[in-house]
Amino acid sequence: MHVPVQAIDRETWRDGVTSEGTRLIPEETPLALTYNGGTYAVMMGTPQNLEDFAVGFSLDEGIIKSVDDIKSLEMVRLDDGIELRMWLAPEDAARISERRRHIAGPTGCGICGIDSIAEAVRPAAIVPQGARFTAQQIMTAMQAIAPLQAINMQTRAVHAAAFWSPANGIVALREDVGRHNALDKLAGALARSRTDASGGMVLLTSRVSVEMVQKTAAIGAPVLVAVSAPTALAVRTAEAAGITLIAIARSDGFEVFTHQGRVAVHRAQGTAQEIIDVVA
Repeated sequence: MHVPVQAIDRETWRDGVTSEGTRLIPEETPLALTYNGGTYAVMMGTPQNLEDFAVGFSLDEGIIKSVDDIKSLEMVRLDDGIELRMWLAPEDAARISERRRHIAGPTGCGICGIDSIAEAVRPAAIVPQGARFTAQQIMTAMQAIAPLQAINMQTRAVHAAAFWSPANGIVALREDVGRHNALDKLAGALARSRTDASGGMVLLTSRVSVEMVQKTAAIGAPVLVAVSAPTALAVRTAEAAGITLIAIARSDGFEVFTHQGRVAVHRAQGTAQEIIDVVA
């Protein structure tokens, strides 16, 4: 239960023929996040990189402003799940006690348990101008994800969130059965390594909903690239946050939905090609 991948017996039926064997599939474990002894949320997720998850969730939810706000973090393995016990300064603990909630979060749910519409569509942080990228850099970054998805290569059943920079390529990549969890884990990994996200791109193997934009804004990355389509609310939120939202990124190209000025693309003009800036 506490390992990320399990080998499970199964019977296969293919082309009218049955066979027996095992298949590697990802684990799904209740993850309780507690602050100063009180439970704030219980999410279902993959039991890997959980310190990153605890820090990233805390940052993306606005519970803390810096990784330094967490005075201690302990991972406690229980029979039915894992508890991530965090201790904050008394003033921070008092602040979050007013908004503490108990969430039974199904896999892939990013805003389960909130008690108001306003909280669900809260404005995202405004990102700095950050770096600009060529179309080839965007394609190169997305192509670099698959070989690094260790769990997905075994199971074909988890999402990934990664951070790419021109100088270092894939700086960090995290996987989870929940796409929101994967992005929280990435946020935690970047915060713990003191990585400045303004110089790179967040990459997703999932669709882009509004929460994914909000979390990217909290990370401070100016560009978000995903393999699947965004929702309309995600596009509006990215526009307001100053994020360049790129989606439907495939081997033959991508689509830019907001703040196109950060992307330089090749356009054919007569017999020549030149790099021109796409102006929003």
